[in-house]
Amino acid sequence: MNAPFASRPDTAARVAETRVSSQTRRAGTLGRADRNPGLGPADPRRTGLLADRGVPRHQQLAGPPRVLRIGRAPANDVVIPDLSVSWEHAELHDLGDGRYAIIDLGSHNGTYVNGRRVDRAWVSGRDVIGIGPTSFRLAGEELLGSVDDGDISLAAEDLTVELPDGRVLLDHVTLPAAKRSLVAILGPSGAGKSTLLAALTGTRPATSGTVRCEGRDLYAEYAELRQRIGLVPQENVLHGQLSAQRALRYAAGLRFPGDTSAAERRNRVDEVLGELGLKAYARTRAAALSGGQQKRVNVGLELLTRPSLLFLDEPTSGLDPGSTKSVWEMMRTLADDGRTVIVVTHEVAHLDLCDRVLMLVPLLNSDGDVIAGGRMAYYGPPADGPGFFGESDWVAVFEAIGTETTRDWAAEFAESRYYEYYVAGSLSQASQVSRQTDPQDGPEAAGRRPPRAARGRAGQFLTLTSRYLAVIAADPVYLTYMALLPLVLGLTVRILSNSQGLAGVMHANSNAQLVLLILALAAALNGTSSSIQELIKERAIYLRERAAGLSPGAYLCSKLAVLGTITTLQSAVLILVGLAARPQPPDGAVLRSAVFGIPPALIEIWIATALLSAVSMALGLLISAVAHTTETVFQLLVGITLAQVVMSGGARQFTGLFLLNRASYAFPSRWGYAANAVTVDLGHIGTGLMPDAWWTPTSHTWFRDLAVLAAIGLIAILCTLVKLIRSRPGRTR
Repeated sequence: MNAPFASRPDTAARVAETRVSSQTRRAGTLGRADRNPGLGPADPRRTGLLADRGVPRHQQLAGPPRVLRIGRAPANDVVIPDLSVSWEHAELHDLGDGRYAIIDLGSHNGTYVNGRRVDRAWVSGRDVIGIGPTSFRLAGEELLGSVDDGDISLAAEDLTVELPDGRVLLDHVTLPAAKRSLVAILGPSGAGKSTLLAALTGTRPATSGTVRCEGRDLYAEYAELRQRIGLVPQENVLHGQLSAQRALRYAAGLRFPGDTSAAERRNRVDEVLGELGLKAYARTRAAALSGGQQKRVNVGLELLTRPSLLFLDEPTSGLDPGSTKSVWEMMRTLADDGRTVIVVTHEVAHLDLCDRVLMLVPLLNSDGDVIAGGRMAYYGPPADGPGFFGESDWVAVFEAIGTETTRDWAAEFAESRYYEYYVAGSLSQASQVSRQTDPQDGPEAAGRRPPRAARGRAGQFLTLTSRYLAVIAADPVYLTYMALLPLVLGLTVRILSNSQGLAGVMHANSNAQLVLLILALAAALNGTSSSIQELIKERAIYLRERAAGLSPGAYLCSKLAVLGTITTLQSAVLILVGLAARPQPPDGAVLRSAVFGIPPALIEIWIATALLSAVSMALGLLISAVAHTTETVFQLLVGITLAQVVMSGGARQFTGLFLLNRASYAFPSRWGYAANAVTVDLGHIGTGLMPDAWWTPTSHTWFRDLAVLAAIGLIAILCTLVKLIRSRPGRTR
């Protein structure tokens, strides 16, 4: 008969926080020990738990529950004091008859069995359970745990990337990187460096070949192993308006579980700042830091979660010589401190700090055009590289590769003793630590699924909203623009309106049509200009945070919440400045009396104008999501605003023009203008206007116009969300 799990505090393992050793530890015993007094059968957290979690009730045996709880809280049976682990993360259940189940307790970063994220799964001695940086195995009556302390190797074998059209971007590349090593990837343009980096990190897996992290298949177990990979892109992923400390704190808020305290996150941020030598600059705005210091903060964003593998893409691009040296020394230190660091670079002055250098070359035709990329021309110690190529230094090597187009560098390397020793020999050693798993997917096991957010969507939304407000508040130029724009537009409306305002007798107000047109223009410009840069300027930040588990929905909702509030307030300023104290209709299409002394027509006009501004803002976000450059969005801003003016129906009516009339239905201004026309009964007071069904002065028509306007906004939001979801790294083959 199976004995219950021991849960006495003196037998529960406390996995060390310092991550100084990866040796296997005894995490719990399946012996006959007293149960924890606070978790007896009457405890509501225990009774009915097996059935509630989907494990068949008939598997529950009599007597004390056989449960081992794992998490960050000191009261757990197995404590893992790492911030990536939830307070109460998972439970291991003895179901009797030699059967065990691991059950996730709603953790933020997940519980894994053989690299697959599971809610609950059967486990045996052949399975590996992953929780945070710790891996567990059942061994008889013991639960053994080992901590990933960063000392892991990386072995990429025979990586090939081929496009559907037959073009080869990476051609059978093998890269064995030892523990605590710094490896540089070199090569001219078109050599496949970025393609290799994407394949090594799992963000875009190779068409064929394998990548193993300490013997574990990265592609097969990406859901779990991605949390142990840090990737510093070439682009700056900092908000320049924030200090280094605040940037790291917001990143910690996004990447750590929601049950981590503010003090825990602050302490980890302070540790990272100290490790990178940035404590003296903690409160300095990122934009005021030197290039090298900014790059250190970018690295700090990744170090928050203590990655074992750290990848950097052109980290010294655009830096001065002093900053370049500083960054290289930092990478060397990071490797020595217990990480495997791989850097893609064009910088050759500091290669002596590396342990290994990989040179990639493209395959060229006689005209010097690239036929294929990503072929290995050298892998070995940096000091031996120039001599292998028959050159004096690495600069001369680059020159030779670019000029001797007929020479088959890859074939020469494949036949060399360097390949035999540093590639084939090293790979053979790495294969000795390869771990073969035999997944036992029971009826409750989950298949491979996309990465989940590190925090809940609500928590991410609050963090993102707070960060966005902080970025706006720290940008006086943007604040001034957002404050002055509605004032200027409101003054324009007031100047162009005459003494009749928006009131008048039948067909006697020749100015009302122009006033409503300027309102539509102002609302469209207000909304679109506030959002049309927001996503494209943060694209690099979004992509990196998305790879770390950011929810696209939470990200988009934070933008909508902040910008929606801003445009609503701007619309109120616009209406008050432009129309206050001007003649108004005695009542609106819906409201018949003043509210807090505000005329009913003015309230309805504000509602329609604010909604038009918000929908235009949503349209701006969509443009920002699909645009390729910031220059493009400014061109589109002018075009979209002019199109909204033309298609509003205020510059020219489309009655009788079937195609133009139907085309105008796709533009928000058409419906915002129509709703305001309903409120003031423009068809009655205006001069020289043809009847328009969307201007009929009834409450039904007003609500219908606003409903169509809101539907356009919803479509724009959904399209933006789809684009954000599709713009995700980490797609698997």
